[in-house]
Amino acid sequence: MELAPREKLASKGAEALNDEELLAIFLRTGSYGVSVMALARQMLNKFGSLYDVLSANQEQLADTKGVGVAKITQLQAVAETARRFFASQLARENVMENPQVTRHYLQSVLAHQEREIFMALFLDNQHRVLQAQKMFSGSINSVEVHPREIVREALKLNAAAVILAHNHPSGIAEPSRADREITQRISKACTLLNIRLLDHLVIGHGEFTSFAERGWL
Repeated sequence: MELAPREKLASKGAEALNDEELLAIFLRTGSYGVSVMALARQMLNKFGSLYDVLSANQEQLADTKGVGVAKITQLQAVAETARRFFASQLARENVMENPQVTRHYLQSVLAHQEREIFMALFLDNQHRVLQAQKMFSGSINSVEVHPREIVREALKLNAAAVILAHNHPSGIAEPSRADREITQRISKACTLLNIRLLDHLVIGHGEFTSFAERGWL
């Protein structure tokens, strides 16, 4: 007999659960005439993935049959817990020694945004995060970025290095020509003041592109 999600977690550990079983635990109960596993399956089919379920806004979740206020608040609380967990990890790590922590944090903050957001992580000499800041916000497909504002903030924080990041609401993480041009402008501005630009990450839905890994910095 197959174990229910909670019993499976208790006996085999959380990593043994598939996405449907994890979501069922978050939902806790089903709805009228629908089991919690069936409801979890329906939501995954509708949104496409567990990530997309947890990234959905209140209106999108409310438009799902069987999902009321209680379930919406539970799912939003889970998503916010994940974001705070990644933020806590980021504050304790050398981001160059553990780049996965940085990417998880940026995915949790940016990937679900409906408009482009441009962020900067300001780092000390040991590559620990001094501050993670949303610098600019824009439209669904563009954002106006001012290099001088990034440099000014780096100087104010006495930052030794910077990592840039922005999202593509389309979900596709391929950098545009404009992305590459603004990165070069920021890089030049930072170099003049002996601030290292370590990377620029473009965040999509479940994917990212690193300028450093592509050899563009």
